[in-house]
Amino acid sequence: MSALKDAKVAQAIEIKEKLENAGSFVLIGYQGINVADDTALRVAFRDAGVEYHVYKNRILKIALNNLGYTEFDEALNGATSIAIATNDDIAAPARIIVDKAKTNNKLIVKCGCVEKRYLDVDGCKQLATLPTKEGLISQVLGLLQAPIAGLARCIAAIKDEKEKA
Repeated sequence: MSALKDAKVAQAIEIKEKLENAGSFVLIGYQGINVADDTALRVAFRDAGVEYHVYKNRILKIALNNLGYTEFDEALNGATSIAIATNDDIAAPARIIVDKAKTNNKLIVKCGCVEKRYLDVDGCKQLATLPTKEGLISQVLGLLQAPIAGLARCIAAIKDEKEKA
């Protein structure tokens, strides 16, 4: 084998391993964005603990097909990049790209995958609406605290009524 082919095979294996261990990933169309927008996108991904890469479509297709994903073949045309969740926040890649795509119409969500399931564009947008882990914890704590707070207000109101009488 030639050195170039060996490098491509090694890169496909590396991509496959990253995707096997990822909770989610999103394929992104980025044709026509400028350097400033690309840098801002990379910074947003890095701050959220998301890996962002631009690979050749053919190599990415080989890695995805080796994992048994053939649904992505159609999306792998034109300028394509990938954002891979490397932490517990599986919605982070979708959340960031959907947010950035609102202000930059050259960024396109092509499709994605969460927990080994294919997501179309609408699925990625729904994934983006999920709150962060901290947001979910605060919602649960608010739900747990609400009955106790209501009881405390009720007791305080009874006490106030007795003092008035």
